Amino acid sequence: MKIIHHYLLKEIVGNILLVMLALIAMFSFFDLIQELDALGKGNYGLAQVLLFVLLSAPGHVYEVIPVAVLVGTMLTLGLLSRYSELIILRVSGLSIFNIAVMLLKISLVFTLITFLIGEMITPISEKMAQRMRIKATDSVVAQEFRSGLWVKDGNTFINAEEVLPDTSLLNLHIYEFDDQAKLVRTRNAKRAEYSHGKWLLSDVSETNFSASAVEVRQYTEVNWQSLIRPELLNVLLIMPEKMSALNLYSYIRHLSVNKQKTTRYEVALWAKMIYPLACIVMVLLALPFGFVQQRASGASNKIFLGIMLGVTYQVLNRVSAHLGLLNDWPPLFSAIMPTVLFLIAGLTMLYFVERR
Repeated sequence: MKIIHHYLLKEIVGNILLVMLALIAMFSFFDLIQELDALGKGNYGLAQVLLFVLLSAPGHVYEVIPVAVLVGTMLTLGLLSRYSELIILRVSGLSIFNIAVMLLKISLVFTLITFLIGEMITPISEKMAQRMRIKATDSVVAQEFRSGLWVKDGNTFINAEEVLPDTSLLNLHIYEFDDQAKLVRTRNAKRAEYSHGKWLLSDVSETNFSASAVEVRQYTEVNWQSLIRPELLNVLLIMPEKMSALNLYSYIRHLSVNKQKTTRYEVALWAKMIYPLACIVMVLLALPFGFVQQRASGASNKIFLGIMLGVTYQVLNRVSAHLGLLNDWPPLFSAIMPTVLFLIAGLTMLYFVERR
């Protein structure tokens, strides 16, 4: 039994890594083609383009691991079936359940790898890539409005015209209201930098409004306490789907405190927790194809079918998330529905293969 396990481990892991390498190379090539349009803008030269592509690679690894597990497992099982090795394993006393348990142990390794890459590597590398690109092209962080970034912090509204890659804020405007929604103070600062748990405002003009007078003061530097932290501004640099679960949770709490809609980020958080489990589902989905005798079917057909199933899974994930936002579905339901559907499909096919 141990020898069989090592044999399956060697064959499946080898094919999964081979498929993963091919998919990552393909996506990196697409990134390179896309970035060539910005080549020469500012200081964005060929070296910076290649560095951006390299830093974006972990994000692609995270995305393609379940697809690689599916394709690699289908390819391996197809080859074993073609040379009747699976039949020999079953004749020797192994049931489909025993083989499935062996494959699930392998999938658990890739589940852990997916989780670690998604939590520890992708958020950092993606943030570094975007910061490097923005700095090299002399751009600013993408904003939702022409007037810049708007953030609500309790009874305070903050507007930053520009957010730099190091999360420094330029041309900051702070509007403070009382509980009756009356404006009581405004602050305009040329620059804001976060240090030691607080913001340091430079070249500040402060206006205080009272019932009897309006008072204007000028300061060279002012300390400003706010719940807004650089970690919350990471959402401007990278997509929610590529943020770490911890940063997503922190940002969701911030939005909840300020009574803002959190559905998109809750869906992304649940997807971060569920997505690594797709490796297990993909193994269960691939297993029945190994017992389907297809004499005319070659490795290319297995690869094509596996890729199509993997693409279908990715598309369903995106569609489910967007439908959930449009129809206000529970975030957990939107995130888990595609995985559950593929799990049911895999278990159903295994049931019929076992009964055959």
